[in-house]
Amino acid sequence: MRNFTILFFLLLTELITFAQSNNATLKGIIKDQNGIPVDMVNVVLKEYPTLGTTTNAKGEFLLRIPARKNLTVIFTSLGYQTFQDSVFAQREETIIKNIELPEKNLELAEIIVREQRRNGGSIVSLDPKIINSISSASGGIEAGLKTLPGVSSNNELSSQYTVRGGNFDENLVYVNDVEVYRPFLIRSGQQEGLSFVNSDMVSTIDFSAGGFNAKYGDKMSSVLDIKYRKPSDFQGSASVSMLGATAHFEDVALNGKLSHISGIRYKTNRYILGSLDEQGEYDPRFLDFQTYITYQFNEKLDLSFLGNVAQNEYNFIPQTRETTFGTWQNPLNTKIYFDGQEQDDFQTYLGAITANYHPNPNLNLKFIVSAYHAKENETYDIQGQYYLNQLERNMGSEEFGDSSLNLGVGTFINHTRNTLDATVYSISHKGAWNSENHLMNWGLKFQHEKINDELNEWIYRDSAGYSIPYSDEQVLLYYTLNAKNKISSNRVTAFLQDSWSVPVNSGDLYLTGGVRFNFWDFNNELLISPRATLSYFPQWEKKMSFRLSAGMYHQSPFFKELKKSDGYINYDSKAQRSFQLVGGTDLLFTAWDRPFRFTTEAYYKHMSRLVPYQVDNVRIRYLAEQEATGYATGIDLKINGEFVSGLQSWASLSFLQTEEDIKGDGHGMIPRPTDQWMNFSLFFQDYLPGNPTYKMQLSGFYGARLPTGPPNGERYQDVFRMPSYRRIDLGFSKVFISPANRSNSALFKHITDMWLSLEVFNILNINNTISYFWVSSIYGDQYAVPNYLTSRKFNLKLTIKF
Repeated sequence: MRNFTILFFLLLTELITFAQSNNATLKGIIKDQNGIPVDMVNVVLKEYPTLGTTTNAKGEFLLRIPARKNLTVIFTSLGYQTFQDSVFAQREETIIKNIELPEKNLELAEIIVREQRRNGGSIVSLDPKIINSISSASGGIEAGLKTLPGVSSNNELSSQYTVRGGNFDENLVYVNDVEVYRPFLIRSGQQEGLSFVNSDMVSTIDFSAGGFNAKYGDKMSSVLDIKYRKPSDFQGSASVSMLGATAHFEDVALNGKLSHISGIRYKTNRYILGSLDEQGEYDPRFLDFQTYITYQFNEKLDLSFLGNVAQNEYNFIPQTRETTFGTWQNPLNTKIYFDGQEQDDFQTYLGAITANYHPNPNLNLKFIVSAYHAKENETYDIQGQYYLNQLERNMGSEEFGDSSLNLGVGTFINHTRNTLDATVYSISHKGAWNSENHLMNWGLKFQHEKINDELNEWIYRDSAGYSIPYSDEQVLLYYTLNAKNKISSNRVTAFLQDSWSVPVNSGDLYLTGGVRFNFWDFNNELLISPRATLSYFPQWEKKMSFRLSAGMYHQSPFFKELKKSDGYINYDSKAQRSFQLVGGTDLLFTAWDRPFRFTTEAYYKHMSRLVPYQVDNVRIRYLAEQEATGYATGIDLKINGEFVSGLQSWASLSFLQTEEDIKGDGHGMIPRPTDQWMNFSLFFQDYLPGNPTYKMQLSGFYGARLPTGPPNGERYQDVFRMPSYRRIDLGFSKVFISPANRSNSALFKHITDMWLSLEVFNILNINNTISYFWVSSIYGDQYAVPNYLTSRKFNLKLTIKF
């Protein structure tokens, strides 16, 4: 394995070096009509849309382009007219293009203040084209988020992620200003299916890992703000792979007044799940349909509808499982023979109507009515009979690797009948007023929630003929959970925020301050959360920026945080509180005549009234009868730029420590379940010399050891550490049809892009652990049998656009 790894990286290094030798160089300066350099201008090749760069603060750009090809270069920037120019270069020739971009008058249907250089503090804007190109077993926008600093995920089967010591339930997700939810009962990445966000429909991606402004909600970790496209003409796409298929189409009608973009996705990870230790008949089927329709009444008013229907089914008939684990000194093996099956069904529906009214170019008023409904069923009866063996470790023995001693035999039966029915209605208003030095934002929202929850779980365990726990009078169950809960409640939230351009003698200074209000009639709690961000862009020779954010974040319980370990509701529960302080810098610099950005952020979170929880795979089990105080502190580093000319790549490094002290347990500070002292991630792109139709994308992850503990144990026992998470995914693609290379055949003449991808998941074939299955020996000892994630798998994917 080590030799394979070394050979792989040597070949990769040679490919990178060779890829630079058959190209030419295009560079120049872009200015406006007044001769002022324009930064953040997108410079893209029409024939190879994935190849591009942006200008720096001096308006300079440099792009390596294929030699001996007729190319069209497109220059675009918000507020300027699009400019095109043609170019042809010999090998290693340098061509200089100095461009003047004329300004244009642009009236927007919605006020969106977006300055990429002055990015509003902690919000980071991501390119959907780049994010969608990342090879991942789960796919989607979330695969790209996991490569960002402060973001962690140790499960390639799941789209969920943790941010700076928070858990999965502490992340806000908006699509067109509508908050979206993930299913509640899902307990493993195998069951999860599709995330809500359809990447084929995405226009912009904004993300913050903490310290975000008051206009966003009341959760403690992060915010993901997605906008879907408003089409301008007919387009579509389709893709098919060994993991499923997708299709989308978009069009306009009625002289451009009516537009729609719709997408359908089907996913089955049966092929991936076949690499797990637990063998059986996997039948996962995940399907969803989304549409976004807009009607423009006039220049001042438009009406839109966002709809989603999702049907996620997970059916599994387990057969056998064999896992080898332990250490060299004590190698162990367990074999399990199964009976029974699991059937899970997760249905979700979302509909939202938005009226967007802008009486003048500086004022925007938005009204949103939305409804969300989830119906979830989790049912299984599975019996397993296991054998726990010690293996022969003497390499000179003929029985090396075979069983040398039986440590235990036993039986377990897992039974579950869980159902949940959740409905959320909301009506809200958002407004924005833009003046010369101020941008005012405000909002008001009323939300009604109705949740019916029924839990019925029990586990029977037998070891060497005795049920656990042992009784000579009756048969006792190892674990039981029975509860029924009903909640009907209302929330009112509001916010007020001002972004002020502060006059200073040198540079640009921006101050954003705001406050959120939240009232929930379930516990009659009124929450006030002030937040502020200061951003400074000095006029130094070295282009740097500084930002400092501080604020309160009150996460009022939704549903899961209310549940005690016995399954019932804690009616005295209050909002979890977090005071956050985040400071960061950005350094723009040039290396190899190409633009780079180095970002640093340090943070500290002081948290109180925390609800302790335990994590098993992706299931979070809250202990609402307990309360804790805690903290999270760390530093995030990221460097991104054109390591290969025209292609963005980046590397992220994060350090974190997070602990909590549960009141009354007498154990002081203990690590939180997300205490992962280091995370490293990498995304790298390259292409073949002189022929960008052949591309490569590599994503790599390393996550330090996470805490865990025995099943149904006390929270302070969760101090054992799982092995670190290590994974590399690799993707190769070949473009067959592009805008510059259209096919003349009748079959393909309407296709604008077509490419074939080969993806290699977990190329180093590392056994990563996500959780443990606990078995008992004949001596009463418990052994943690690791539940491994997926091994090396290959995937072919064909994508077309028309």
